[in-house]
Amino acid sequence: MSTDTAAQTTAATTIEANKALVHRYYAELVTGQRIELLEELVAADAADETRVGPGGAGTREDFAEHLRVLWETVEGVTATVEDLVAEGDRVIAFWRIEGKHVGHVFGVPATGRDFVGHSISTLTIKDGRVVRYNVLPDRLGIIRQLTPALV
Repeated sequence: MSTDTAAQTTAATTIEANKALVHRYYAELVTGQRIELLEELVAADAADETRVGPGGAGTREDFAEHLRVLWETVEGVTATVEDLVAEGDRVIAFWRIEGKHVGHVFGVPATGRDFVGHSISTLTIKDGRVVRYNVLPDRLGIIRQLTPALV
């Protein structure tokens, strides 16, 4: 096997492992609410940019707080990965969230309504753990479902 072929094989294996990690992140951590997986899936000094801002420094605790808020505001939350695009150390996840609105979400007080939202997240992975996370949710789509009288 040539050096180029070996490097391509290693890169492809890493990309597939990164994709598998992202699937676990959403299925087992977000949906399964298995907070104990944070240590396995997220680096201690990882940055959840939804908490610390783009380029900010953070800790695993920022991820834990993000998840706690999600679980408190969306009853029965289910996060489903619809598609993944990966290159190098980055994975872009196209995913869907479903659940019952039971707390403030995007400024809207609890309505008890079921909703479905779509998001695109960027996860940067190093040494088999997430080191950076950012999400772009379809806020307007969710707000419209939660406040149909405003549409």
